[in-house]
Amino acid sequence: MTQIDYFFATLSPYTYLAGTRLEEVAAKHGATINYKPLDIIALFGRTGGTPPKDRHISRIEYRAQELLRQARNLDMPFNLQPAHWPTNMAPSSYAVIAAVQDGSGDVGKLCYSLLRACWAEEKDIADDGVIRDCLEQAGFTPNLADSGLLVGAETYAANLEEAVDRGVFGAPFYITPDDQRFWGQDRLDDLDRHLADLKS
Repeated sequence: MTQIDYFFATLSPYTYLAGTRLEEVAAKHGATINYKPLDIIALFGRTGGTPPKDRHISRIEYRAQELLRQARNLDMPFNLQPAHWPTNMAPSSYAVIAAVQDGSGDVGKLCYSLLRACWAEEKDIADDGVIRDCLEQAGFTPNLADSGLLVGAETYAANLEEAVDRGVFGAPFYITPDDQRFWGQDRLDDLDRHLADLKS
């Protein structure tokens, strides 16, 4: 079975704009998804990127226009300046890692619920109550937020190291078994076509 290694940040607007399309592409091709949340700011520092707040004003302005355009094109609710951004990504990332280990619910739905909470619902995804609610929406027990914190921290750090080693420099980022790399939610159609080619 084909696997997609999926590197993402629970606070990334572009990851939010991917919606559930990765899961749809994977289901279409019978592929499995390896969810690998990471610290995107640390990744920028390791791979030559610049955090949004430190970019030149021309890049900041373009990013704002482009995010609104893409949200409109995708017909997705989107707040360019959410009340709780930036916030600590670690707690929500640990919850995703615990959910992957647990396997009783829908990890893709959990990721989308967390991202939607930030970018469309004005919620703080570092807040324990918000994380518990997202876990429950995705079919997991809310108490999963309290489990495996050490494993979560270790895996979160390991995901960053793996990402750097494998050429990841942004989010969302998708890698196929033949080391084809796709950066950005606007490359999901390319990923779809490539997975079709792998089966032919």
